[in-house]
Amino acid sequence: MPSQAIIDNLFKRNALWMDKVNEEEPTFLPTLDKGQSPKVLWIGCADSRAPESVVTASRPGDIFVHRNIANQFHPEDDSANAILTYAIETVGCEHVAIVGHTQCGGALACLHAAGSAPATAPSGPTGALSRWLAPLTKLATSLQLSGKPHHDALTTLIEENVRVQVENVCASAPIGEAWASGKGVAVHGWIYEVGTGKLRDLGITRTAA
Repeated sequence: MPSQAIIDNLFKRNALWMDKVNEEEPTFLPTLDKGQSPKVLWIGCADSRAPESVVTASRPGDIFVHRNIANQFHPEDDSANAILTYAIETVGCEHVAIVGHTQCGGALACLHAAGSAPATAPSGPTGALSRWLAPLTKLATSLQLSGKPHHDALTTLIEENVRVQVENVCASAPIGEAWASGKGVAVHGWIYEVGTGKLRDLGITRTAA
C-alpha cells in the first residue's frame, strides 16, 4: 500500500513554504492571483531531477511550462501545440526553450530499442511509452551510435533530440504565425546537466528570418 506519509509531507512542506513567503513578502502571493505574464515557455522532460523553477532559481509566475517524457514536441500533438499557442498569444511569452537533460531515461530506453545501449540498460519502451518515443527511437537508430562509448552515445542522442525538437517547434503553426505577424519569439535549445546543476546553451537559437 502506498505510504500516506509521503503525501502528508508534501502538504506540510507546502504550508511551511506558504508561511515563509507570506512572512517575507506578504504581497507576493496575492499579486499572482491577478494573472501571469512570464516571458519564457520551458518545454522540458518530466524527470524529477530537472525542475525548471528550482534549477533557475525562479519564482511562481516566472516560467510557463510544458513537460513530458524526453522533452518532445510532436507536430501532431494538440497538447503541445495548444500550450505553445496559449503561451505566445495569451500569456505573451517571447522565448521558447527546449530543454533536455543528461542521464535521460527516455533517451536511454530509445538507445536500447535501437540496439545501441549496453545489456545492463533498462529494456526499450513498450505500450504508450513506445508510441510516444517512436520518433526518438527512430532518431537513435539513424545516428548509428552502437560503436560509441555508452556515455558519449547517450549524450549525443540527448543533444540531437533537442536540436530536432527545436526544428519541430520552429516548423509549427503557432511559431510560423507569430513570426509572420512580426512577433519576436526566439526558440532556444538547452541541456541541463543533472550531475553538476549547470544549464548549457547549445547555441542553436532560432528567430524570425
